[in-house]
Amino acid sequence: MENSYYRVLAIDYGDVRIGLALSDVTRFLASGLENYTRVSLEKDCQHIADIVRDNNVKVVVLGLPLNMDGSAGVRVDKTKEFAQELSRYIDCKIDYLDERLTSVSAEKILISADVSRKKRKNVLDKLSATIILQDYLDMNFGKNII
Repeated sequence: MENSYYRVLAIDYGDVRIGLALSDVTRFLASGLENYTRVSLEKDCQHIADIVRDNNVKVVVLGLPLNMDGSAGVRVDKTKEFAQELSRYIDCKIDYLDERLTSVSAEKILISADVSRKKRKNVLDKLSATIILQDYLDMNFGKNII
């Protein structure tokens, strides 16, 4: 039987920053990991591959930025292209989760916590990744996702 204690990594992919969140080993709770400032496609993928390896990650979930009507646009294409490249660096399942309104929810949380505009910019992507991951974990609670 495969070790049931593994983690899930969530990615909120952006042109400038990548928000990262990591589950606990029981895949019940999501925690923000970091806001990673992009360097190059190769270095970005290598950085994420290091996190996957160091944390026993078996599933990577990317937020899929669908349009409000559910259609796919340029951002979805860029996210899927990134996932395709990332798959060359990691050996685990890659999944997607509709992330519509995730950034809006994250922004509202930060505003209600009275976080300044400057500080919000520095944590927004990580918080968005955390929301994506918690939604994913909640949807898959008790399921074998690998």
